[in-house]
Amino acid sequence: MIGRKNIVFGFLYLVITAALGPYMVTQLHPDVGAAAQERQQSMARLQQLAASDFEENLEPLTGAEIARANTEALLAQSTFDNARAPIDGIKAGPHAHGNLEALLNIAVGIALVFIAVAPIFKQVISWVFIVGALLHSGVLYLTQFGVTLGGLTSILQPIGPPLVLLGLLLAGIAAAMGWRGEPVRD
Repeated sequence: MIGRKNIVFGFLYLVITAALGPYMVTQLHPDVGAAAQERQQSMARLQQLAASDFEENLEPLTGAEIARANTEALLAQSTFDNARAPIDGIKAGPHAHGNLEALLNIAVGIALVFIAVAPIFKQVISWVFIVGALLHSGVLYLTQFGVTLGGLTSILQPIGPPLVLLGLLLAGIAAAMGWRGEPVRD
């Protein structure tokens, strides 16, 4: 059964990509917690001052003191946003794409079971999806961990998305040509 390798690959890749996302967020970017705490404290102080009509210890604050509290809160927010940016990149990049490409492999593996076309055509579809996932999100994951393949990274990674799209096109053509609705033995 030609689709089996995509189903197996898809489930295993999904486990890896689903597990690596939270790991990368917590282990590769631990500074976010400190930035969040600093932001919380600065914002709480500013909120408390605003609620008390900018008085502290029953004394009104000067304009410079109010400006300083506001500036501290803004800087803490900016520090937090800057610390979050790499995490948002992980979620939007390798994590999201890896999960999607894993699920696409599972779906195409199941679909290939129900399509009756030449086995070589099914093999091409199968391998295009696996290689496309590895070249796209797989290389994105490697770069997040600092693994560069020399100049190959910038050559290989852009090949992945067109391969996945090609796989979708080929799977659609194969389904139009040979959908059977019941498992087909290869």
